Amino acid sequence: HNQQHGGPQNKNNQNFIDDRKDVFFYQSDAGHYIPRALLVDLEPRVVNKLIHQGPYRNLFNEENVFIAQDGGGAGNNWASGFRQGEQHHEKVLDMIDRESDNSDSLEGFVMCHSIAGGTGSGMGSYLLEALNDHFPKKLVQTYSVFPNWSQNQSDVVVQPYNSVLTLKRLTLNADAVVVLDNTALNRIAVDRLKIENPTVDQLNSLVATIMAASTTTLRYPGYMNNDLIGLLASLIPTPRCHFLMTGYTPLTIADYYQNTIPTTSGDGDATPTSQEAAAASASGGRASSNNKNTGRGGHSASVRKTTVLDVMRRLTQPDNIMVSADTRSPTSCYISILNIIQGNDVEPTQIHTALQRMRERQSIRFIPWGPASIQVALARKSPFLASTNKVSGFMLANHTSMAELFDRLLGQYDKIRRRNAFLDNYRREPMFKDNLDEFDSARETVQCLVDEYRACERKDYVDYDYASRSDSGGLE
Repeated sequence: HNQQHGGPQNKNNQNFIDDRKDVFFYQSDAGHYIPRALLVDLEPRVVNKLIHQGPYRNLFNEENVFIAQDGGGAGNNWASGFRQGEQHHEKVLDMIDRESDNSDSLEGFVMCHSIAGGTGSGMGSYLLEALNDHFPKKLVQTYSVFPNWSQNQSDVVVQPYNSVLTLKRLTLNADAVVVLDNTALNRIAVDRLKIENPTVDQLNSLVATIMAASTTTLRYPGYMNNDLIGLLASLIPTPRCHFLMTGYTPLTIADYYQNTIPTTSGDGDATPTSQEAAAASASGGRASSNNKNTGRGGHSASVRKTTVLDVMRRLTQPDNIMVSADTRSPTSCYISILNIIQGNDVEPTQIHTALQRMRERQSIRFIPWGPASIQVALARKSPFLASTNKVSGFMLANHTSMAELFDRLLGQYDKIRRRNAFLDNYRREPMFKDNLDEFDSARETVQCLVDEYRACERKDYVDYDYASRSDSGGLE
């Protein structure tokens, strides 16, 4: 909505005063809402375009923007990103300290990054460690973009190295990781939304949908799941298994457009048709464009009748899950599920009926050593978006098939590590100058993660040998 885009408070919006804008924004002296966000990059192109040329140029606080002075980037090298993170850590941590001091009740941090390149993986890894050291009692949640696993579409040739090194930090230094899998996002765009060649902007609109939906109960709070710990506690019963998959339905596009360009008001502030509209484009919200690269998903929007039962049933279907893992394999199972149901006319009795029907069908397989944990949170739809669907649903789930994702990554890692391929640029960095022990340590950490997720599928998991593992991170 417009409060999320730097606009001054609108008197017409006083009916929605229970919208907690202060969770992710602060109000400036001029009355504008400014994101509590840091923009960090080692090369200037993307960030400079965003804050100086783009429609969001008046949105962000430029004191919270860090760009490395040399602007050379990390060259898709995790070690370079990590070294530069250490080199510039004082400046970045000063920004973090300033924002945390301005927070009335700091609960934690949310980091968005990629694990395949150099900056998001390497510098992101360093910042994860730094946040743990400086704020040991605060939660750290990440939205982590996993690379495309296709041989023909792999983003970076050294992405297995960068990904394994980053996964070690995500395992040990993050409390929750929402996995954004490029392979699955491409599949959904092609198969479900009928977009022949999805663009980065179109995939980003899917990511925007996930992020907006996952924070709904924080921004429009109810009786439950209205803080970060409440949101994550039921999903992560065991500390290291904190990698979460997502699902969303209905994904229909009536009028899809390639680039969501927000309009601006006379003073340069973005209006309500901007970032949240990007999420709307993938979730059935109304938008318009003449772009030719549109999907053919509009018909399903016109024939679909959304109900709570239908939405909750579809959320666990593999086609709607945004991770490329087989959730229907004979051995894999859910550890926990949180469904966030949005609809202004949804009644609690509908939720109870839907849960009862799903239990009767026994269509969802859960861990044998714990309860069948399906938590459901009700949330209002944004009053600033006109939706074509009466009910929509978002799922955050902890599932043992995550082991398949990590195992696939280890397979790619082993292929190039066995040949010691592409290691020259890593050896030029101080961390790897004398030896490659950090590679072996990271691989072992990821292998332990795979082993534990698979152990979760067995009844004897409660006797799992914690002593044989490295120090665990995550919720305690």
